[in-house]
Amino acid sequence: MPSHHHHHRSTPLLSATAASSSSSQSFVSKLLLLLTLLPLSLAALAFVLQWRGGGVSDPTIATSAAYSRWAPRGSHHEIFPGMETFSSLSPKSHSSSDCINLGRTSSHSLPYYGDWKFGFEANLRPKICITTSTSAGLEQILPWMFYHRVLGVTNFFLFVEGHAASPNVSKVLESLPGVKVVYRTKELEEQQAKSRIWNETWLSSFFYKPCNYELFVKQSLNMEMAIVMARDARMEWILHLDTDELIHPAGASEYSLRQLLLDVPSNVDMVIFPNYESSVERDDIKDPFTEVSMFKKNYDHLPKDTYFGMYKESTRGNPNYFLTYGNGKAAARIQDHLRPNGAHRWHNYMKTPNEIKLEEAAVLHYTYAKFSDLTSRRDRCGCKPTKDDVKRCFMLEFDRAAFIIASTQTEEEMLNWYRERVVWGDKDLRLKLLRKGILTRIYAPMAVIQGLRESGVFSSVIANTPTTISKDKFLASIDSSNSSRVVSPTTHASRKIGRSRQQQTSARKVLEIETNATDEAAAVPPLSPPAWTMTTFEQ
Repeated sequence: MPSHHHHHRSTPLLSATAASSSSSQSFVSKLLLLLTLLPLSLAALAFVLQWRGGGVSDPTIATSAAYSRWAPRGSHHEIFPGMETFSSLSPKSHSSSDCINLGRTSSHSLPYYGDWKFGFEANLRPKICITTSTSAGLEQILPWMFYHRVLGVTNFFLFVEGHAASPNVSKVLESLPGVKVVYRTKELEEQQAKSRIWNETWLSSFFYKPCNYELFVKQSLNMEMAIVMARDARMEWILHLDTDELIHPAGASEYSLRQLLLDVPSNVDMVIFPNYESSVERDDIKDPFTEVSMFKKNYDHLPKDTYFGMYKESTRGNPNYFLTYGNGKAAARIQDHLRPNGAHRWHNYMKTPNEIKLEEAAVLHYTYAKFSDLTSRRDRCGCKPTKDDVKRCFMLEFDRAAFIIASTQTEEEMLNWYRERVVWGDKDLRLKLLRKGILTRIYAPMAVIQGLRESGVFSSVIANTPTTISKDKFLASIDSSNSSRVVSPTTHASRKIGRSRQQQTSARKVLEIETNATDEAAAVPPLSPPAWTMTTFEQ
């Protein structure tokens, strides 16, 4: 009995223990499940938020209403060039000495630069082209070109020689849409020898002289050919810019050269951009477009009292207010009888062009921005480093002084001269002239070009270039190099062209022809800004 009674009392105890153990295990299982699912849920939520941009719309897939304010007026789809095909980029590995500072980074701060073809709609107006004569490499030409593409330029006519005409550079340039590459071959020189320019007076004072004078004639002949190309391509405006110059379209409703020219009245034939000159703050600049933000403003954009009142402090002992030219560059409306008027202006055979000078927009000139510019300029000219001989070679006083220094001084002496004459090392003077408005900070070109670089545009262009070029193009580039090499310091291309033309016209005097009154307007050379004198200051 007792034992039977004990048996009945122990059974409920065992059941209670088992139930308690089962409940505890269930709780632990649920807790473990919860602890497992919680981080997974948080991870999934984070993934969804990241994928959706945290509620911020992706600019590359935004709706028309969201991004139409960025679109150039007149665009059919109102999409900023490149936004619609960013995913089409497929950069490949590529090794070239011209890829320095053109590489891709992991950041895509400006995704709308993604499409390097910049698919401009055919109905965008006005159609703008730029022509240049250059011997630069890709590290300078590509940023220069794509910056102006962002501003609305669609076509480029590149007259290349030297490094720019080498196969590694020219094959990249030829692969770009809207780009026409013209080599300085013997055929080109023979064709330009037949130009009517040789029979006219407006450029005659520059004929048969070396260095900068020769370049000036060559640029004018190239501009004449570019006008024909621009008409064939149905362009509406043409600019002549060097590859160390960037347009700064200040004053427009958007940062756009296209918008700036769209607002020009229809009766205006020529638009003048006063130039600002780069003012470097270091002597070790490698990439001026992305390292220089300070510029000296043009006389045309300054109060007269400020300009002359601060003249001596602005020049710092240099011959003129600007180191090089100060009369700006011009854009011309393409029309009948248009002709160049030197590298800085355009003219017309039948009328005097109606021109306006822009009050805010400028051309940024990155002159002597690198210390190596001293020797590179010297190496392009074979004149003697004497005061008399440099006058035959250079039009501007600072170019003459720099050539003599680079030809006669040691590397250390050259660097000291560069620091004293070019580099703005005096912080107090910089701040004083910045407050007065003589110097100004401009960051937009730097931001645009850095954004282009980060988007992978430059590396993609190089990577997508065909690795082989046609036999004809290769021979043309070799022909170009040979044509440039046979021109010794004492035998210049423009003089050679001129002699050929003189032989053809030996039976008569070249310049004795009838011309319109407008033809007598002499070519506008690179000119220095007004100089300070006691007379001008008192006025």
